[in-house]
Amino acid sequence: MAAAARPALKRALPSLRSSTFLPRQQQPQCHHHVPTSRRSLSTTPSHRNNTQPTTPSDEETHFGFSTVTTSQKRALVASVFTSVADSYDKMNDLMSFGWHRIWKDHFVSTLNPGFSPLSSTSPTSPQHILDIAGGTGDIAFRLLHHAHTVNSNPNVKVTISDINRAMLSVGKSRSAALPASQQAALSFVEANAEDLRKTRPLTPILSQTEQTFFDPATATSGLEDNSVDLYTVAFGIRNFSDIPAALAEAYRVLKPGGVFACLEFSKADKHPLFNSVYKEWSFRAIPLIGQLVAGDRDSYQYLVESIERFPRQEEFRDLIKGAGFRVSGNGGWEDLTGGVAAIHRGMKPRE
Repeated sequence: MAAAARPALKRALPSLRSSTFLPRQQQPQCHHHVPTSRRSLSTTPSHRNNTQPTTPSDEETHFGFSTVTTSQKRALVASVFTSVADSYDKMNDLMSFGWHRIWKDHFVSTLNPGFSPLSSTSPTSPQHILDIAGGTGDIAFRLLHHAHTVNSNPNVKVTISDINRAMLSVGKSRSAALPASQQAALSFVEANAEDLRKTRPLTPILSQTEQTFFDPATATSGLEDNSVDLYTVAFGIRNFSDIPAALAEAYRVLKPGGVFACLEFSKADKHPLFNSVYKEWSFRAIPLIGQLVAGDRDSYQYLVESIERFPRQEEFRDLIKGAGFRVSGNGGWEDLTGGVAAIHRGMKPRE
């Protein structure tokens, strides 16, 4: 599936391929429109099935430094992650110098899944964790290990949700290495984080011509209001077409007192020298390494641009508060490695 997605992505991103590798503020001319016809996105069968027609309700959004409609972004993001699904951890290693593994461990340990000190029954009461954009299982497996092993709570179940079937399929395959008790506590569902009322269990990809991202018309179920104790999303929310809609859905599915937790690349603006070195690495080295290591420069170019376009810590905190969550701590987030990444948390009020 990855090899099939790359030609389509190259055809869809001529503006990105010709752009220089400079941060957004140095690229005043880079907000190009991707043509709105489906044919302009691809002429190959695999990507044609990954494309949604433009509708009158489509709004403009960004795909890296390009301006597209929301439906186009879903299709383009699907191509990116279908392309990198098999090398996703390697991608994060390149983009974070390997620090993403330490960040993820810290993220999970601060959430302390499996322990409920405010429970009226037992600190090891059942919990339902929803890991959004959880694809390869990197966060979900850590959550399960911490809950079942560290906190000795076998009553914790994790649902891994992703819009991309290729990513979910990688996670499903990797889960076979987990202990049987943890495998039994896992479920994989296809869903768009912006509308969790429509989901379906992961279905196998049988051919390269199949659509690789979730089609809501195929939904067989959905997540109910007030049904989740902990909602996590790691290195995924910046790829959403409508972040406020996704935050509203997080608020809807969480129980009162439930926690929204997000780990995402962020801004190191407080450390100008470090920030300039990091951006130089990101925009010049990462796409080149993507080309040399994975034969896929375009996907890596998009990913570094998506980081640059993601809101600053204060702006994202305000989006979380705007969805109804209560935030706490030092400003409402925790910077990691000088702000290269950040953890944001919000609680759904109990009232």
